[in-house]
Amino acid sequence: MSGVLLTGHGGFEKLVYRSDIGVPELEGDEVLIKVGGAAVNNTDINTRIGWYSKKVKKDTNTGGSAGFGSIDDEDASWSGIPLQFPRIQGADVAGTIVAVGSKVNDDRVGERVLVRTLQERPLSEKGLNCITFGSECDGGFAEYTKTSSEEAFAINSTLTDIELASFPCSYSTAENMICRVGVKEDDVVFIPGASGGVGSAALQLVKLRGAKVIAMCDADKADRIKNLGADKVLVRGDNITEALGHMSVDVVLDMVAGPLFNHHMNILKRGGRYGSVGAIAGPIVEHDVRTLYLKDLSFFGCTFQSKNAFRNLIRYIEKEKIVPMVAKTYPLRNIREAQEDFLAKKFVGKLVLDPTKNDM
Repeated sequence: MSGVLLTGHGGFEKLVYRSDIGVPELEGDEVLIKVGGAAVNNTDINTRIGWYSKKVKKDTNTGGSAGFGSIDDEDASWSGIPLQFPRIQGADVAGTIVAVGSKVNDDRVGERVLVRTLQERPLSEKGLNCITFGSECDGGFAEYTKTSSEEAFAINSTLTDIELASFPCSYSTAENMICRVGVKEDDVVFIPGASGGVGSAALQLVKLRGAKVIAMCDADKADRIKNLGADKVLVRGDNITEALGHMSVDVVLDMVAGPLFNHHMNILKRGGRYGSVGAIAGPIVEHDVRTLYLKDLSFFGCTFQSKNAFRNLIRYIEKEKIVPMVAKTYPLRNIREAQEDFLAKKFVGKLVLDPTKNDM
C-alpha cells in the first residue's frame, strides 16, 4: 500500500512517501480500515519535530520546518515513551472497515467508522494512561490502517470521509476539555486560537451548551468565526486584558499559552476555570501563583479522554449539530505541502489528506 513513513524526529525530510508498505496484519480483536480521509494536526507536527521533549522551550512553528536539532529522543513523544521508527502518523481517521480479526463479528465489514484518537489502556493506573493513534501505534497516513475493534466507532452520516476526518482529534479534544472544565449555560468562555481545529470545534461545542463565547483570531478570519456563532471576536494583537477587563470571563479554553498566558489569568473571574490542551505559542510561561490561590482558580490539564466524549461527538455529527470545517484537501503524497500550509495558519478549520488520490 501507499503511505507516509516518519523515519525519525526532525524536519520535513523525515517524512517519506512510499508505495511498497505492507498492508497491516490483524490480531484477533482488530479491524482493517480503508482510509478515506486523514486530517493534519498539531500532534503530527509536534511528534515529528520532537517538540514534546523538555529540552524544547520554543513554540511549535519555530521548529516546524527543520526540527529542533539536538533533542532527547527518550522524551520527544507526547507520552514520554520513545517512538519506534519508522512510524505511520495520522491521528484523524475516517474510512470503511474492509476486514476483521478472528474475534470480531464479520457484520462489521462495510461499516463506516471514525477512529478514536486518544485510546485508553484498559489496566492503566487511575484510568489515565492512553496512547495516541499514529504515535504509539501506526495511524492513518496510509491507504489502510488497523485498530482495536472497540476503538473504531460506527458513524451514520451523509458527510464524505474527507469531511468526517476533520472531526475526531480536534472535536474530541475540545469536547473532553469542555466536559472536564464543566462549561455551563450561563458561562462566558474565552477561546484563543479560535480559527484552528480545536478552537473552531470548541466554539461550536460551547455554543451547543448555550454559553457565551468570546473568540480570538486573525483579522482576516474574524467573519468566519462570527458565522460559527462567536458572540464577540477579538483580533490577534489586541490587548486581551484591556479589551475585556479584569475578571470578565468564567472559563478560558486554551491551546495557545505562550505570551498570552498572563492575560488569560487576568480575565478569569474569582472561581474561574482554565483548561489547557496545548501550548502552540510556547510551553514556558510566567505565572504569579498568588493569582491562582487568591482568585480561587481551578486548572485542568486535559489529555486523557473518556469514551463518553467520543460518543458525544458521534451523536453530534449524526444529529448534524456540528459542521465540518475543511479548508483544503491534498493527495497523501503531498503531506509536506499540507504541513507547510498548516504551519502558515492561513486557514480556518482543518487540512485533510486523501489517500485515495495518490496515484491518479
